[in-house]
Amino acid sequence: MTNLTKETAEKFAGLALAHVGREYPNKMDHVLAGPEDVIGPRAAHPIFFGSFDWHSCVHGYWLMAKLVRRYPDLGAAPAIATLFAERVTAENVAAEVAYLDRPGARGFERPYGWGWLLALQAELELHEGDMLRAAETMRPLALAFAQRFHAFLPLADYPVRTGMHSSTAFALRMAADWAEAFDPKLFDLMRAKALSWYAGDRDCQAWEPSQDDFLSLALMEVECMRRVLEPAEFREWFGRFLPRAAQGAPMSLFAPARVSDRSDGKIAHLDGLNFSRAWCWRSLAGMMGDRPVGSRAREAADRHIEASLPHVAGDYMGEHWLATFALLALEA
Repeated sequence: MTNLTKETAEKFAGLALAHVGREYPNKMDHVLAGPEDVIGPRAAHPIFFGSFDWHSCVHGYWLMAKLVRRYPDLGAAPAIATLFAERVTAENVAAEVAYLDRPGARGFERPYGWGWLLALQAELELHEGDMLRAAETMRPLALAFAQRFHAFLPLADYPVRTGMHSSTAFALRMAADWAEAFDPKLFDLMRAKALSWYAGDRDCQAWEPSQDDFLSLALMEVECMRRVLEPAEFREWFGRFLPRAAQGAPMSLFAPARVSDRSDGKIAHLDGLNFSRAWCWRSLAGMMGDRPVGSRAREAADRHIEASLPHVAGDYMGEHWLATFALLALEA
């Protein structure tokens, strides 16, 4: 089984350090209400202005924080500590919070970036020393996004079933660790919403992937439900949702996606799909233990990782974000 090594961690940390401070090219999620709103990424987001888009920059910081907790003696650790000290300041956090108050920002990064910001905060809260001080500084921004979940979820009568950024299953999964630890009412709301959206799903056909997917519609729902349900409750639900998984069906979930052009930003998503599937399969295997579906899941995870791990770096359209999803898979 392929796992994270220190050598790979150094490579991933180097990629993130190179990209979180690279302002351009940049795909902003920014609404212009008038000519005064014509601003650049760094002016809008003094912390998260790099890595092509806001959410990729957020999870680049998550990647670095997780790697230095995993390997405190990482060669890149001093540079990462300096970066957090320089960027994660009270003034910069206040500016990120203020951006959310703009009239056109109600839907900013909903829900993908919301989930990633809370995942970053959950990771920082596990640290000591300087990184824990970064967690303390960042808390107002985390609370702002938690409040957005509180306001949005009661209005969200339907899930968004997609392999892209709008996936509600992914957002709940990524926010769950922070919510359970720091906002139990939000975690209860998330659990109730996941049940209302997904509890009745049966015999998933798994018509995937689509050309732009970086998430599995089927397996992301599985991972979301695994996270919010008790183990016995989850296994009962899973048996209804993918009843033939132990036999390797639906076949589409077990075969890695082919990536025809890694210089195309959307087609490069399919490497992310392979990593996110591997993450979900490994998490499922851990839940299922020695059951036949556990063995199938482990084998599928390894195939998906092997298909895309050689391609984390090489073209900026994938390189600015793929290491994060590789890390999710390798550490699942």
